Amino acid sequence: MTDLVFFYGTLMSGFKRPGRARLDQALKPIGRGSIPAALFDLGIYPAAIPAHEGRVWGEVHQMLDTDSVLTTLDEIEGYSAAEPDASLYMRTEIPVTLADGHTTSAWVYFYNAPLGRAQRIESGDYLEHLNLK
Repeated sequence: MTDLVFFYGTLMSGFKRPGRARLDQALKPIGRGSIPAALFDLGIYPAAIPAHEGRVWGEVHQMLDTDSVLTTLDEIEGYSAAEPDASLYMRTEIPVTLADGHTTSAWVYFYNAPLGRAQRIESGDYLEHLNLK
């Protein structure tokens, strides 16, 4: 099990997401990275879903207390290991490509509900998308 986690939305540094501040002391920033996925704008936050075509860009962090951080993130993201199909997001360990080209494994939360009419963020970069709005 990896001790890395990948954030692509409002859990990234600089956002004031409820619950994120209590994780700051338990996270060590590693840098930018990307995952194979598609990114959508749900209005107040983004949603990534697994995809073979496309990349989603975000931040990689090392969890200094993996169990505690994952428990908190599961709560924030509405993920329940006991009821994964009923969860808003699914936690999955996948390959992440770091900015230097190396690939490693990290936890990511993929959206697990209907996307409706959500607009796809073609760049795969939520920060860039917000700056263009």
